[in-house]
Amino acid sequence: VSARQRDIRSGPYDDFIQTDAPINRGNSGGPLFNMDGNVIGINTAIYSQSGGSIGIGFSIPSNLADGVIDQLRNFGTTRRGWLGVQIQQVTEEIAESLGLSEAHGALVAGVLDNSPAKASGMKEGDVILKFNGRDVNESRKLPRIVADTDVGKTVKVVVWRGGKEITVDVTLGELEKFDEVNAPANTPEAEPDTPVERTFDELGLSLSTITPALAAELGLDDGLKGVIITNVDGASAAADNGLRQGDVITEIFQEKVQTPDAVEAKIKDARSRGLRSILLTVRSGEDQRFVGLRIDGG
Repeated sequence: VSARQRDIRSGPYDDFIQTDAPINRGNSGGPLFNMDGNVIGINTAIYSQSGGSIGIGFSIPSNLADGVIDQLRNFGTTRRGWLGVQIQQVTEEIAESLGLSEAHGALVAGVLDNSPAKASGMKEGDVILKFNGRDVNESRKLPRIVADTDVGKTVKVVVWRGGKEITVDVTLGELEKFDEVNAPANTPEAEPDTPVERTFDELGLSLSTITPALAAELGLDDGLKGVIITNVDGASAAADNGLRQGDVITEIFQEKVQTPDAVEAKIKDARSRGLRSILLTVRSGEDQRFVGLRIDGG
């Protein structure tokens, strides 16, 4: 065994043992033993360009498998806890813009309708710091912690909101029974026909109001409000953070913005408060995420 808690991007629950024990095709599902003959993992994957073992293999830890086995025995199927949030990593810029002393936790980028998180009052922009008494040091740990928690159990979740820690009680649902129902689209209001565009050198972005013609040209959802990114400086932090032409900034510091002037006002307000970064809520197609951008040239 050369490492534990490996993330190989195979899914949200990655927590593999890395081993140099030979694992070849057909070995998946077989046991990984320690020197005492105890099963410590289930062989799952290898890294190889040839298809054969080159000494880089990955196994599911036996303690994780034990929980799945118990569920299969008791229920005939797996039963994973379900919270109902979309999360992302907290960067240094996002942490600074939210008033966190360090970059840690899982940032809630979206709360699904009819979910346990929605029922508990959790909000977009919350940072989950603890779940059921367990620290959430980074976002990738949260799905595993939630999935390992019993369905129907009420747990305490500590979140960072509005510059302070608060605790909410959440009763977990069952992931396997979740059927997401899309809410009907809102009826769009009339928009001005002439876009208003402005370049923000400190952000590395050019932003414009959304007109019906522009929305149709770019295939934006009806009724989507915000400012659209019309150009991204390739050498900017915005580009490094994955922002691209056609993305829509809907909020800054979780307050709605619909014009470049509103964006400028938010930047000025942040500077007046001594902040070095601003927090953007960004829509990219059907996905929503938060992006922290420096405004001090750093």
